[in-house]
Amino acid sequence: MARSKIKMIEDFIFETELAIRFTDINYGNHVGDDAFVSLIHEARVRFLKKFGFAKPDIAGKALVISDLAVSYKSQSFYGDKLKFEMGADNFYKYGCDIFYRVTNTKNGNLVLLAKTGIVFFDFTENKVTTPPETFSSQFSPA
Repeated sequence: MARSKIKMIEDFIFETELAIRFTDINYGNHVGDDAFVSLIHEARVRFLKKFGFAKPDIAGKALVISDLAVSYKSQSFYGDKLKFEMGADNFYKYGCDIFYRVTNTKNGNLVLLAKTGIVFFDFTENKVTTPPETFSSQFSPA
């Protein structure tokens, strides 16, 4: 089977660090793939908060994850600190992609590359909707 390839952006506009907890470790004694989904979620919440947004309500609309792609590059272990660099691109009618480059702060190793597709959703209308202008103007290319 062919491996997933993520065409990574070059300009990251945010970074945050997360420490690996013992609960993130799997039976192989490294961070499990399921734990990385949670770590990516935490980084995304911090990313949105930095720009004044809360995930459940962005100008009256919800942000929903439509897909996730992860390409693992190296292992991470208990006690490691990981730097998550993030940015947004691939804007379209209903959303965009958020990109993640994760490196180990101790040894500089690239840990993973990831992308989450996001769409905006109006729960009152129960359908996808266009991104709020306050979001689009913050991240869309000029």
